[in-house]
Amino acid sequence: MAKVKTNVNARGKAGKKTEGAQSHLRAQRAVTKHAASKTELQYIPWHTIPLEELNPLLQRQFVVGQEIMLARVLLKKGCIVPEHSHHNEQLTYILDGALKFWIDGREIVVHSGEVLCIPAHMPHKAEALEDTVDLDVFNPPRADWIDKTDQYLRGKK
Repeated sequence: MAKVKTNVNARGKAGKKTEGAQSHLRAQRAVTKHAASKTELQYIPWHTIPLEELNPLLQRQFVVGQEIMLARVLLKKGCIVPEHSHHNEQLTYILDGALKFWIDGREIVVHSGEVLCIPAHMPHKAEALEDTVDLDVFNPPRADWIDKTDQYLRGKK
């Protein structure tokens, strides 16, 4: 039987929920829904995944496994990814182009063939210094990307 906690919400009302935050449960359901239903081999050519246009300068595709996500991100020169953070660990590998990051009080330019390891919960911002193709790996998968609640990326930046 699951442990039940009584929590008080922002309005001061008591409510019951099982261990773990409701947002975590929603994220987990979104990830589980899109991940392979059981551990199995997946072969997925990029050309079979539609490009999602987030704004005029930013497109992406992604593949979700059981506990990991790989995203192919296409950024036009001048594209800004606004400052944000997430509970996911992130590896960013630049295939072509260059991204300038503002992270941990520093400015770091990551060029083609280079990798940036971003710890969970670390705020970061990026700008494409030229047209860029980037592969991002996330653990766990980004539920906000899967369920399209990543409003910080959608718009005219």
